[in-house]
Amino acid sequence: MKTTPYTLSPKVIDLLLDAVCVVDTEGHFVYASAACERIFGYTPQEMLGKTMIDMVHPGDRERTLAMAAQIMAGQHLPYFENRYLRKDGQTVHIMWSARWSEADQVRIAVAHDISLRKQAESMQAALYAISEAAHAAPDLASLLQHIHQIIGELLPALNFSIALYDAHSDQLSFPYHIDRNAPGPAERKPAAGTLCAEVIRNGQPLLLTADTLHQIPERLHALINKQSHCWLGVPLKTQNGTIGVLVLESDITETHYTEKDKDLLQFISTQIATAIERQQLHARLQYMAQYDALTCLPNRALLLDRLKTALARARREHERFSLLYLDLDKFKHINDTHGHGVGDLLLQEVARRLRQCVREADTVARIGGDEFVVLLSDIQQHEHATLVADKILSSLDLPLELHGTTLRIRPSIGVAHYPEHGDEEQQLLRHADEAMYHVKKHREHLVVANVEPGLS
Repeated sequence: MKTTPYTLSPKVIDLLLDAVCVVDTEGHFVYASAACERIFGYTPQEMLGKTMIDMVHPGDRERTLAMAAQIMAGQHLPYFENRYLRKDGQTVHIMWSARWSEADQVRIAVAHDISLRKQAESMQAALYAISEAAHAAPDLASLLQHIHQIIGELLPALNFSIALYDAHSDQLSFPYHIDRNAPGPAERKPAAGTLCAEVIRNGQPLLLTADTLHQIPERLHALINKQSHCWLGVPLKTQNGTIGVLVLESDITETHYTEKDKDLLQFISTQIATAIERQQLHARLQYMAQYDALTCLPNRALLLDRLKTALARARREHERFSLLYLDLDKFKHINDTHGHGVGDLLLQEVARRLRQCVREADTVARIGGDEFVVLLSDIQQHEHATLVADKILSSLDLPLELHGTTLRIRPSIGVAHYPEHGDEEQQLLRHADEAMYHVKKHREHLVVANVEPGLS
């Protein structure tokens, strides 16, 4: 039986879910099927005469032109992928199957929208990247910078902030804040009366655009930054509750955010919150391992680490430094008489005064009980250490008002100098410790090396 050939009519082609496009030798659309409107946002009539390359994402234009040249040379490219910009400014991912018609001098191509697949792949890649960053980042600042980069690959993120929430004080802090309209770090501020507070209270993302303002409560209108064209905030939730908010802002010149962007950020927000919480826990554990819980001063372990660093630098740069080793005379009597609560307050006040007596580059450490060590870096002359010791004596000689009790405390201070009194950590610490006990024994204020007479 002989069959009659059948030619598809344009009406039949318009039933296809994929778009059919025809482009002439100069790159203009001369035909577009009905599916173009669903994929590109333009009606077929609007696409006629438009230049194809102007609709391509700027990042893909060069290789798209190279692909077009190959097709016009006779190659058939069935699986070429690139990105187009929709009429609404959003990016759409396309897989093309195209060939050249020599007879008609046109490129005929079928466009298949793979945006959903690409979005799923991007989100999975983002989740993996955030998980990797959580383990690899050395600190919270590095982690948040990495998260900013990851999100920036998914959608525009020029103005990006992470606001962390302290429920006890109802305060917001901003460990990461990038805003071109307000350069510099964002200040800590009360959460109440902010858009972030609304996100935290509701536990839901909040998208504010010119098109959605009429849908939000009037009380929120005054909180919107007038320079912003769009504000998107997503809560960062963990098993312990909402720990903060991820915020994106765009001005009138940028692409505004959409419900799809909001859903995307919400999808990865839990992973971000978990990564932040993990980094905070790591920082707390590291702090606990290196700092004294009562005075917040470096402990013995951190002192030894800094002393080792100071020794290495001093050997390399031919510098000098000094150690002051001190304890508090009759501290046990104060504890026994006034109680350990007052004793703890006294140690905290001593720590505060010691910090005020030294430079920022120096280290004040509590190494146990009522014993403290001061590492004075880059001391040019022994007299400089003596001046600091005298300053400490004068500072601690002032009365301490603790819970209505006026106390006076006197320290015994011993000094060791590098390199005169040793070139190893333990040598220097031992020398300063022995000098301190010599002072205590002879009721002097200061001894400098090898039980020399002290200063009174």
